[in-house]
Amino acid sequence: MDDITVCSARGCSAPAVWALQWNNPKLHTPDRRKTWLACAEHRETLGDFLTARNFLREVEEFRD
Repeated sequence: MDDITVCSARGCSAPAVWALQWNNPKLHTPDRRKTWLACAEHRETLGDFLTARNFLREVEEFRD
């Protein structure tokens, strides 16, 4: 069985193609990054969620 890294969106099992780097400034130091992975379909909605909270720092192409 192949190990496929999947999207972080709830219920999604599509392969991840984007890495959304984020942090919560109330909890994390400025250099700390957490990562959500996104498929092409969920990249915008996950990014919008993080942006609305001022958490999104960077978006990169995900390479497994």
